[in-house]
Amino acid sequence: MTAATHSSSFTAGADSADAVLLGLDPEQREVATTLRGPVCVLAGAGTGKTRAITHRIAYGVRSGQLMPASVLAVTFTNRAAGEMRGRLRTLGAGGVQARTFHSAALRQLQYFWPKAVGGEVPRLLERKIQFVAEAGARCRIRLDRNELRDVTGEIEWAKVTQTVPADYPAAALKSGREAPRDMAEIAQIYGTYEQLKRDRGMIDFEDVLLLTVGILQDRHDIAEQIRAQYQHFVVDEYQDVSPLQQRLLELWLGDRDSLCVVGDASQTIYSFTGATPDHLLNFRTRYPQATVVKLVRDYRSTPQVVHLANGLLNQAVRLAGWAAEHRLELISQREPGPDPVYAEYPDEPAEAEGVAGRIRDLIAAGVPAGEIAVLYRINAQSEVYEQALADAGVPYQLRGAERFFERAEVQKAILALRGAARSGGNDPLLDDVVELGSQVRAVLSSTGWTAEPPAGSGAVRDQWESLAALVRLAEDFARTRPGANLADLTIELEERKAAQHAPTVQGVTLASLHAAKGLEWDAVFLVGLTDGMMPITYAKTDEQVEEERRLLYVGVTRARLHLTLSWALSRSPGGRASRRPSRFLNGLRPGSAAPAGRTGGTAERGARKRGRRGPALCRVCGKTLTDAGELKLMRCEDCPSDMDEGLYERLREWRAARSKEQGLPGYCVFTDKTLMAIAEAAPSEEGELAMISGVGGRKLERYGADVLAICAGGEPGGADADDA
Repeated sequence: MTAATHSSSFTAGADSADAVLLGLDPEQREVATTLRGPVCVLAGAGTGKTRAITHRIAYGVRSGQLMPASVLAVTFTNRAAGEMRGRLRTLGAGGVQARTFHSAALRQLQYFWPKAVGGEVPRLLERKIQFVAEAGARCRIRLDRNELRDVTGEIEWAKVTQTVPADYPAAALKSGREAPRDMAEIAQIYGTYEQLKRDRGMIDFEDVLLLTVGILQDRHDIAEQIRAQYQHFVVDEYQDVSPLQQRLLELWLGDRDSLCVVGDASQTIYSFTGATPDHLLNFRTRYPQATVVKLVRDYRSTPQVVHLANGLLNQAVRLAGWAAEHRLELISQREPGPDPVYAEYPDEPAEAEGVAGRIRDLIAAGVPAGEIAVLYRINAQSEVYEQALADAGVPYQLRGAERFFERAEVQKAILALRGAARSGGNDPLLDDVVELGSQVRAVLSSTGWTAEPPAGSGAVRDQWESLAALVRLAEDFARTRPGANLADLTIELEERKAAQHAPTVQGVTLASLHAAKGLEWDAVFLVGLTDGMMPITYAKTDEQVEEERRLLYVGVTRARLHLTLSWALSRSPGGRASRRPSRFLNGLRPGSAAPAGRTGGTAERGARKRGRRGPALCRVCGKTLTDAGELKLMRCEDCPSDMDEGLYERLREWRAARSKEQGLPGYCVFTDKTLMAIAEAAPSEEGELAMISGVGGRKLERYGADVLAICAGGEPGGADADDA
């Protein structure tokens, strides 16, 4: 299945439920058609997990097996929930609820509060940092800006792990957390923060989950009412659930098991917020009868990018137990692309300048700026890249900055569009303007927007990019909704505002690796990859270091085609070159040695033994190989063979004799494919024979001398002592 086929969507004109299954690969189809009982989908990066679960829901709805109103799909971001709702509408399952955990819980809390508690629901505190600052002041503890943010994070962690203020120090110590202040001080601030909220009738986002859990635990009648409403659950990004979210899910489910979870333990990067992959990893323990489906066909990235991503996980220090069982070896479905680029620079400004120059070259070659990202470990690294891109005349946007629909210029533009829509075509600005995109451009021109961007960077350019994004959104909306007018567009904008579903600004994205989760670009630059930054200095334990590796893995798998990994040997020009490239790149970047003591899976050890670099390509036509038999031959089944037929027959005769001597089936000596590979390679020495897939160390020791003798035209030496 091609990437184009994979990205195609179901057309509303198709009537049968089976039409929803068209274009799905075998594993996605299994997910879509397994509608009963617990289902666990282990889905690697770029394998089409959202496609699989939305088609699963749509297939159930269209086949009459699921009632739309009885399905609740939950995920972790408004953006992901908005995308899921859009796909479900397209697939004819628009009545299904797709929400974040917090959104679903808040809706239930608001509905049941009068019945369960009485009175009005407390007001929601959207930005808790001011309350934390006030709590610190009341405790006579002064917090600087960074400490304030970090203490707020500690309070959030405590609440999602259901830790009360008095228990925070012990729980934080047990979890090995690096507290930003004395733990007793944080506990004091936490307690005062909670009291402040109670005094003012406020709740925060974590309270939404805690209160909903409390109501469902205490009021069985309300719990049963919710369970009567929602009978089937789908949970995306299940590796990121917190103990509190898991408890809420269990209360929603009751004693039922109509649950489908989707996740990838290799993308667990939020443990500092209380997220844990344990619920995903232990799913089969809780549900022994569960159906488990692995999605490993990567439709996003080229074989070269996928090979590097697999290599990162293969070199992990610990790949035993659950990690090995749940790790997914991705197989690219795309045509080969360029190899990842590794770049070393003398200092950080030189690195930023080099990256900006490479980005400018990509844009000149036709890669849109909006399809390029620069990803770094911490937000403080962005400044030098902002400056370098501005100096190079390359537009950029900061991800994680002010929300799109909260920007003053966007709010002003939406007001202007709403006013023009209310005029019903009597606005003189729109005389003789029919096309929706042109109408939007005309209205925005009245707010000061111009078709050409202003020179340079800064706030003026940022405002222009925001309005340009609105214009592109209108053009895309008009293409998908022929005949739509300004009134339709303003409704769409309000819905997006409610969901925080912002359009893409056409500039290079600058983002932290954490903020990049769930996104993808044609070209990705992973910068600042030095020990101390990746892994970060404060990652002390094995578990923390492995999470850093997973974070880099997430960064690598954001790239579709172009991937550049870079580092600087010093911070400033002329500084001492004391930095080293990230240890995670050892054994992967050219000229580096594999880390000592490294363990790996069977496939990785075999690839290392054979000295193979990059994806496995057919030696005849160059196509990427994925089939095990083809990998042995290092060519496609239907590509012409240069096998020595006489040698192949002599090897078969020898194998028959050896298998008879040992009382074993012939394939236990060597499979047909391995004999064919030997006959094609005709090795003349042990090293060449060892490079052939299917010739392991023990078989090399046992049969190597015989095989080499036959390849040289001689006779095998007979059985060795090991066979007695």
